[in-house]
Amino acid sequence: MEKPVHILMIDDDEDDFFLVSELLRDISPDQYIINWAPTYAKGLEEIEQHQHDIYLVDYRLGPYTGIDILHRFQELQLKAPIIMLTGKGDYAIDREAMMAGAYDYLVKGEINADQLERAIRYALDEANHLRIIEESERKYFGIFEKAHDLIILADCDKNIIDANPAALRILNYPKKELIGLHLKDLFWQEQQSEDFLEHICDESASGQLEYDFKTKHGKKLDVLVNAVMLDEAAQIFLCVVQDVTDKKREEQEKQHYEKFVITGRIARVIAHEVRNPLTNILLAVSQFKQESSVPNDTDTYVEIIERNCTRINQLITELLHSTRMIELHTQSVGVNNLIEKTLELAQDRLQLNEIKVYKQLLDQDILITVDAEKVVIALLNIIINAIEAMTPGKGILTINLTHKKDKMLLQIGDNGPGIPETTKAKLFDPFFTSKPKGTGLGLTSTQNILQNHKSTIHVDSEPGQGTTFSITFPLPGK
Repeated sequence: MEKPVHILMIDDDEDDFFLVSELLRDISPDQYIINWAPTYAKGLEEIEQHQHDIYLVDYRLGPYTGIDILHRFQELQLKAPIIMLTGKGDYAIDREAMMAGAYDYLVKGEINADQLERAIRYALDEANHLRIIEESERKYFGIFEKAHDLIILADCDKNIIDANPAALRILNYPKKELIGLHLKDLFWQEQQSEDFLEHICDESASGQLEYDFKTKHGKKLDVLVNAVMLDEAAQIFLCVVQDVTDKKREEQEKQHYEKFVITGRIARVIAHEVRNPLTNILLAVSQFKQESSVPNDTDTYVEIIERNCTRINQLITELLHSTRMIELHTQSVGVNNLIEKTLELAQDRLQLNEIKVYKQLLDQDILITVDAEKVVIALLNIIINAIEAMTPGKGILTINLTHKKDKMLLQIGDNGPGIPETTKAKLFDPFFTSKPKGTGLGLTSTQNILQNHKSTIHVDSEPGQGTTFSITFPLPGK
């Protein structure tokens, strides 16, 4: 059985209330329950109880009008439907009432049971329909506002027309700057933007694809973008953008660690299988040199053999040192202090190459638990590489230290020529180097030291854009 409809009639004429009550009784005795508020003040009192489903309001209420009642509903933000009761021919009043929020109006003296029943039913149906729409809008607005992914609305002119708070936060744009921006301005690579924008208005503009975005300040983001038609008539597109930068970085760090472990195993095998024959060769050469019958013209060849065997042995030793788990002697050290000590050791090279240093350290130093001597070696390797990559007299070394959640983030950047993608993938590989006299073990050793501290290291670089090493140190107790 349906619940009865509760009606409040606000009217100072008791005869009108009686007439309406009789009409409702004729329609259905049990379907409607009507209450009467004979004054404006009594009507307000009843309204604030929120006990009625629909309101019948007379236009004339002593010194007040039904429009005042409608304004009170707006002040209270009540959504219940209101039907205005007006005099015959008061079309201006009818129009004013509808603009103020009335759902319908009935002319006194012309009301019959069918008209009243239809007006009440339509008003309730419309109110329920509007309530469903508002709930849907509220639900989707909540998703839009609270989503962690970037949500961007764009038209087929490729202009951004709206963006959620996550998009503003991650892209570092104020809303007034992002709105109206061309979508191509979000892409890191022009070719990617052309490929995406060429098909955004086609039916093929669906499915999740990977792109590179950039923030307002030029930071690169790895993203997955899914674009779908939101409003075909208005040609509005919804772009849901998932920032996977941290996820991809974690995957890369995991791959680096796995590669490091494998390299260590290979190094130990090489050390075992190669060192024994090398030792035998060196012993044989030493014995050969002691023989009195050795011709003098063979000394040069013997020295070449001996020197290269020794070199191979040294490389194996360095490879073992750079890839094996090391013993740490940890202590609590201020991270600002570590950086200052590293820069002090690099001071001669910085001055010789006329490198400018811009550093932004913590206002208040924070302690981290590390083997200070080894961490300084790791940081020094990075800084020396940066110095050697920059043009003397034009180089700028940047040191930025920030406290990020449960970690300390250190960024060491240079304005050198940058690193190609193919080279960047091999930076931490043993014996990989672009230096004529380098061994290619410096960054391998750096990675080993940091991984032994449960720290991470990541490289961001583009040709012509310089290079930035990002290092995270876990904070004590985290």
